[in-house]
Amino acid sequence: MTERIEADIVVIGAGAAGLSVAAGASQMGANVVLFEKGVMGGDCLNVGCVPSKALLAAGHAAHSVRRSGRYGVDASVDAVDWGRVSAHVKGAIAAIAPLDSVERYEGLGVRVIQAEARFTGPREITGGGVAVTAKYIVLATGSRPAVPPIPGLSDVPHLTNETIFDLPACPQHLIVLGGGPIGCELAQAHARLGAKVTLIEAQTLLGNDDPEAAEIIRRALISEGITLHEGTKATAVAAPQDHQIAVTVEGPEGISTVSGSHLLVAVGRSVSFDGLDLEAGNVGVGERGALRLDAGLRSNTNSRVFAVGDAAGGMQFTHVAGSHASTLIKKLLFKLPARAITADQVPRVTYTDPELAQIGPTETVLRDKRVRFEVLRWALAENDRATAEADREGFVKLLIAPNGRILSATLVGTGVGETLSVLILAISRKMKVGDIAPLVVPYPTRAEIVKRAAGSWYVPKLFSARTKCIVRFLMRFS
Repeated sequence: MTERIEADIVVIGAGAAGLSVAAGASQMGANVVLFEKGVMGGDCLNVGCVPSKALLAAGHAAHSVRRSGRYGVDASVDAVDWGRVSAHVKGAIAAIAPLDSVERYEGLGVRVIQAEARFTGPREITGGGVAVTAKYIVLATGSRPAVPPIPGLSDVPHLTNETIFDLPACPQHLIVLGGGPIGCELAQAHARLGAKVTLIEAQTLLGNDDPEAAEIIRRALISEGITLHEGTKATAVAAPQDHQIAVTVEGPEGISTVSGSHLLVAVGRSVSFDGLDLEAGNVGVGERGALRLDAGLRSNTNSRVFAVGDAAGGMQFTHVAGSHASTLIKKLLFKLPARAITADQVPRVTYTDPELAQIGPTETVLRDKRVRFEVLRWALAENDRATAEADREGFVKLLIAPNGRILSATLVGTGVGETLSVLILAISRKMKVGDIAPLVVPYPTRAEIVKRAAGSWYVPKLFSARTKCIVRFLMRFS
């Protein structure tokens, strides 16, 4: 028999977005039911952000030891114990998992149903022997790795971010399809842990990012022994022979074959609503299968249905999912007007070493829109902390409107994902360089590069001939 209950909010999907909505709404007094057919925590915890950063940390440790000679410290990496590396990765997941567990959310008052859910009416969701009638339904079903239609690929064992963290041993030769953030991060991590790595990108490495910053990442990957093939398409994949997967590629130098022990597909992620029976819920989709939503994340065809996180389309980041959850809490619980964050407001970081951090449009985008701006920059080579640590590769670049407002920022260098925070605040609050330049920043820190870049806005005027004349005149009366 089907149990029938009523709820204020039904959330489908227990990833970052769904959990944030469920926790926030329940703690504020709403009656919430949460459906999850897989593991709690979604991709970010189990197969995305957490395991990838844990693996990157292991790779960074090995790389740091190998480079210790630059400080006069002789050390070497005798071997990488893959079993212990894997234990570290799984340990990071296990340490965070209780925060996303069924027990925690039930403790917060959320009814958790571990089953696949589907619409059985515009306001009804059914799954796990329970039919829930809700005032609002929130789709937080996430995304999954996209697999391109390359001939032979479907017949060949290949890895995605969902399976690569379960490898029992380090790959001998990892072929990576895709030169976006995921491809670059996992390529570098495995190379540092002992794998031979070949990265194949159909266009340009980190093509959505600032080209000057991407060039620094490109040089870093090449310097660590990663073979890059840019402007190169994979046209076929052959079944393994002698434990080798053969990928036929076509690029600037013609047609050739790349062979390796493992193949990682990292060409992006796609959204799917299979099994949800959106038609029964009167939830409309567009030509490419994306939900038809307004700026407030509400379905255009069913005013009781909303989508958050990857399910809403747009930029696929955990912090966007969190922002979407905040938007819905305001709308559904407090009836306040709220709109989803726009792409120009979303910070993004590629966690290679060095890191690449950005917020706002690139120079190319602004020029295409005919927006007037000036470029301010400061190099890490001129930063005392970077010099002391013998790690001077990188820069900050600020794009400034004629009135001094900061339009966007790009940083590349060690740990710049942390340094980006002050610029996120500045851009979100429409601040000007005059708000940043006077900041007193601890010395010596890498964060000084932001203050220095902002301060350079005033250099032409401060050290001009006119200023010198004024100072000389005033000194006469001192």
